[in-house]
Amino acid sequence: MLSTDLADLRAHMAQNPGAVIEDVARERKIAPRAVIEALPAEMVRIGRGDAFVAVMQDVAQWGEVTLIVHTDDAIFEFTGAIPAGEIGRGYFNLMQPKGLHGHLRHERCGAVAFVERPFMGKSSAFIAFLNVDGGVMFKVFVGRDETRALKQDQLARFRALAGQIVAPAIA
Repeated sequence: MLSTDLADLRAHMAQNPGAVIEDVARERKIAPRAVIEALPAEMVRIGRGDAFVAVMQDVAQWGEVTLIVHTDDAIFEFTGAIPAGEIGRGYFNLMQPKGLHGHLRHERCGAVAFVERPFMGKSSAFIAFLNVDGGVMFKVFVGRDETRALKQDQLARFRALAGQIVAPAIA
């Protein structure tokens, strides 16, 4: 991406931090990771992809969250507890017979982004698992309570996990 394009993207995301990441990526013909990286620095922290398993193991202890898979053709949302998983036969396998279960290609995870930003007039916090091609594998959103506020216990765990996974910036 040219520096002028990057500057324009950063300006756009600073003015529109709640923009749908996949829509911006499609409109600008860039990878969603570039859109996430263009968010204001205080809204995003990015860690290495090899943290996939550790992050998923932690999230499995959070209780009810929302997992979103956003493709060009559909947006799938699952609200509930993420099951524990384990590696087997080249996949991270979500170990649950009903509800959310499946097999995730964890080795294709190129980065794990922790994003806190406004979205549709409310605070939001999510983990984006980014693949090696710069796409979003899926996102896990901090849950909301009965008043639609972020669950404070999960938000604390989200921030603590980000602190463990993301190396501090070297000044």
